[in-house]
Amino acid sequence: MPLDANIRAEGLNARYGALSAERMLESALSDSAVGKVALVSSFGADSVVLLHMVSRIAPDTPVLFIDTLMLFPETLAYQRELAETLVLRDLRIITPDRDALFSHDPDALLHRARPDDCCTLRKTLPLAQALEGFDGWITGRKRFQAGSRAGLTPFEAEAGTGRIKLNPLAGWAAQDIGAYIDRHALPRHPLVSRGYPSIGCMPCTSRVEKGEDIRAGRWRGQDKTECGIHFAGGRVLRAALKEDAA
Repeated sequence: MPLDANIRAEGLNARYGALSAERMLESALSDSAVGKVALVSSFGADSVVLLHMVSRIAPDTPVLFIDTLMLFPETLAYQRELAETLVLRDLRIITPDRDALFSHDPDALLHRARPDDCCTLRKTLPLAQALEGFDGWITGRKRFQAGSRAGLTPFEAEAGTGRIKLNPLAGWAAQDIGAYIDRHALPRHPLVSRGYPSIGCMPCTSRVEKGEDIRAGRWRGQDKTECGIHFAGGRVLRAALKEDAA
């Protein structure tokens, strides 16, 4: 794996950062500076855009889907529908470690008391393990989604891992997402029309009312806005799981 991810990211931004998302992916996925890449997809509200692009541009790209075992049934059905519709050749369904679940969340109630630990157990750690051996991964993050993403670049170094994160949709607006889906007649996540513009695990996702931020339904009423799947210093951003009290 190339050692200096910062230099790689800078070079990739200079070469491809001004291109359209499709051209950016087409160029980057054939560039040796990027290396072996996976698409990480939640099969959520906007996921079909990148899944469609990658299925056309580089159909053998591995697609990593983290099934936290707490997802909406509609998300699981949508995942199966898109896998068939887009002919995803290398879909890898990642689940939490069963022993870890039994140890830390036997009653599936950890999300109520310690939501960060629940995300670590069910999403962050499984993804970290699934990404071992990859030089980079494609994310669906966009600048408009949150203030913390306002400075998002198309290519960025993941501190401590040597990996590159590819953010082809960084500069897209919500209208761009809808227009792409309509233009290609792609199926939408069934929960979007029911008031869920951002979709995560079922216990931690609620409907969004008119006028609210699109992510207002995620961890509603809690001081939490991200699941923590991005890494710094080679470690997950969320704290390590706390041992249950005796």
